[in-house]
Amino acid sequence: MTGFGSAEDRVLSGRLRVEIRTVNHRYFNPQLKLPAEMAGVEIEMRERLRQLLERGHVAVTARWIEGPAPDRAVTVDLARARQVLAAAQQLKKKLKLKGTVDLAFVARQPDVLTAANGTSEQPVTWSHVQGIVERAVRDVVAMREREGQTLAAELNSRLDALEAAARVVEDQAPARLKSEHERLKQAVAELTAATTVDEQRLALEIALLADRVDITEELVRFRSHVAAARAALKSEQAIGKQLGFLAQELLREVNTMGSKANDARITQTVIGMKGDLEKFREQLENLE
Repeated sequence: MTGFGSAEDRVLSGRLRVEIRTVNHRYFNPQLKLPAEMAGVEIEMRERLRQLLERGHVAVTARWIEGPAPDRAVTVDLARARQVLAAAQQLKKKLKLKGTVDLAFVARQPDVLTAANGTSEQPVTWSHVQGIVERAVRDVVAMREREGQTLAAELNSRLDALEAAARVVEDQAPARLKSEHERLKQAVAELTAATTVDEQRLALEIALLADRVDITEELVRFRSHVAAARAALKSEQAIGKQLGFLAQELLREVNTMGSKANDARITQTVIGMKGDLEKFREQLENLE
């Protein structure tokens, strides 16, 4: 499921912002882009994200809005200063120049005074950034929950359509069996012509036919799977895999109904049910 969240706060002497984006994925797949100062927190951050988000492609970006103040130490190269001073005095003497060589002149020369590139006052640890990351995750979860509610409503509407179609199939089934009875009786009469038909034998054949084309069990299992899907949609847990399995089982029952139907009206209804199931399964790609 898609989601976005962000948070920022003071960390050490700087200000850090964390942004988290998620899209649906079968597994937990994190990608972290962190400043060099946060290299030591990556393992703990991955584990905490796994606990909070479970599944999905999770892209995390952390950046300094205000960088932490570095410890920039200034060093003095006395040997270099003496060389500069001696060279300047020699130049003055040889060129017979007036004036004095002062401190400002020596300090301005390269490599006499050096400001070293320091590091932050202390390393960034997980305890420094945990609160920021978890606030960003809360935003992500809230957005995913809103999307989940919309998806649940859509999936429930598909289940409504499937149940309505199953009722149509159930209502059409007795008429289909009756027509099969008449068709078989007529076919036997045409084959036997003037010969007397054994009614008991004919009744037995019709009973066998009724057993072969009966879809009562399929309808019972179908309703059971629909009920399980509705219950799953009310759950607070990740249900994507469970609903994927139930959608597969629903399709199995619909296919069996269609193969047993031998009736144009039922076949047409089954085709519509397959279309609704395909849309149901497409929406599951966006569900955790």
